[in-house]
Amino acid sequence: MAESPRFVLVTGMSGAGKSHALRLLEDIGFYCIDNLPASLIHTIAELALHADHPQKQIAVCVDVRGGEDLQNLPAYLDEVGEMGIRPEVLFLESTDAILQQRYSETRRRHPASSSTGSVIEGIKRERELLAPVRARADLVVDTTSTSIAQLRERVVAVFQAGQEPQQMLITVVSFGFKNGLPAEADLVVDVRFLPNPYYDPALRPLTGEDAPVREFVLKNPLAAEFLERMKSMAEFLIPRYAAEPKSYLTICVGCTGGQHRSVAVARELYRYIQSIHPNTRIRHRDANRSGEAE
Repeated sequence: MAESPRFVLVTGMSGAGKSHALRLLEDIGFYCIDNLPASLIHTIAELALHADHPQKQIAVCVDVRGGEDLQNLPAYLDEVGEMGIRPEVLFLESTDAILQQRYSETRRRHPASSSTGSVIEGIKRERELLAPVRARADLVVDTTSTSIAQLRERVVAVFQAGQEPQQMLITVVSFGFKNGLPAEADLVVDVRFLPNPYYDPALRPLTGEDAPVREFVLKNPLAAEFLERMKSMAEFLIPRYAAEPKSYLTICVGCTGGQHRSVAVARELYRYIQSIHPNTRIRHRDANRSGEAE
């Protein structure tokens, strides 16, 4: 039997970068369709399976521009699944403030707003319509503080040609709580109980990637015990998530500012997880921001 195509649904908030994500998928070999009516997802999937020259990698963007039929999107995805294709859902997210700012810069009307044209009203309505499909997303990418280059790096790492969707990709992310939780988090651990290198003037300008900070953080007995417990949890959880099957797992390690403790601990956790699950990446979301003042 022929191999089923890879089918990626790109959706999310207007202004969060869906068009950029779709172009990036096209760059790495996906056949892409933008602004597809939700009701046509089944048709595209059927054509992908039965065309004379079936497409092996397809990405479609379905969003609020399609109107109220968006609420039926989860049911349409189930229909695709019944055809023997497992749809992967990439959801682009951002904060209300950033979305409003991006719309004010473009002076465009929000597609979910009423005749009043209120951007805030449109964002609220859009979140309500998208809540069911966001809940079943395989991967959520928060573009609040993400550059186009960083988005490219993430999309290529996850969807690059030749990668089997069944092989779960694990991403370990360090972050600072003062900058908000990563929207894509599956598991969140807090290392603010560890002594903070910020209060050592010699360590303050460094990050957890620097040896003096790593030594400061990791020599603490609490850090050693914490890492051993996290390793045991990883050994237990990873095979079970992979068997679910889950395509993407994001483990987030947070401290106050995301510069010192979380970076050092995430780095050690990443090195261990990669030794037992090679398809693992690491990302330091906030390491290059300002120091993590308490």
